[in-house]
Amino acid sequence: MTQRLLLISPVRNEEAHIERIAQAVARQSRAPDLWVVVNDGSTDRTSELLAKLSEQIDCLSVLDAPPVARKGVVNDRLALAAEVRAFNLGLESVDWRSFTHIAKLDGDTELPPDYFERILGEFERDPMLGLAGGMYADPAPGGDGWEVVGIPSDHHVPGTLKCYSLECFQAIGGLPERLGWDTIDETYARIHGYRTRAFDDLVALHHRPRASADGTLRGRARHGQCAYIAHFTLSWVTLRALKVALAPPRGLSGVAFLYGYLRSAVRRTPRVDDPVFRRFVRRELRARMLAAVGFRMPRRA
Repeated sequence: MTQRLLLISPVRNEEAHIERIAQAVARQSRAPDLWVVVNDGSTDRTSELLAKLSEQIDCLSVLDAPPVARKGVVNDRLALAAEVRAFNLGLESVDWRSFTHIAKLDGDTELPPDYFERILGEFERDPMLGLAGGMYADPAPGGDGWEVVGIPSDHHVPGTLKCYSLECFQAIGGLPERLGWDTIDETYARIHGYRTRAFDDLVALHHRPRASADGTLRGRARHGQCAYIAHFTLSWVTLRALKVALAPPRGLSGVAFLYGYLRSAVRRTPRVDDPVFRRFVRRELRARMLAAVGFRMPRRA
């Protein structure tokens, strides 16, 4: 079956990055069949630049999100899952079921030139690969080069660049418009038997440091809230906070992450209301923590 790739990019105020990101897509050795950029109420020159780019890049289509889709002007867009709302708006604007793969790319993430060729090749090699992507590098402190952000690539795909097979996307019911969507999606993919993976040797450049759009510490706290929503255990979150604490601002990052989780617990923030999801997450976390300390379950005779 011929592969057809739909790429959707929710963007807002990406004047500093959008031309570089667009040219990286245009230079792909395997370009998207359709690229829908959803301009979600930008107040800078993003709209003007997108209009110019749409005349230069054949596969590019620009969609302006109506004010009702933006839910007004908010400071904490991560909390309201604004980007996934814009993504779904772009999805609804086309016949997405006519594509074999659906990808999301943020407006601040610059792809290597063979990115889509490589990713689609991985899907072709592994029929049970449902969700895939690359890694990404943030600007190094002081602006001297780039640092690849460490993630558990054997199961996690960064939210800034994801690609789904159509079958997997339909099985998980699309992307939920809620905080924590980029953990919920991949968990449901694995529940349905699909593999989820980020490829270490395929690195994109993330021009806006992670969790910085609404303030770094606020972003860390929101990630802690995401962990609570997705039924991550306190023991896992505590260990994770120690690792997050190594990221700038050192120490405070880990405190903010743990605070976000505990605050959500105190407030009884609604979690994913699915006992199958909860049991699956707890089982996965238990297995990962045991693997981290070198424990292996004995084989049955």
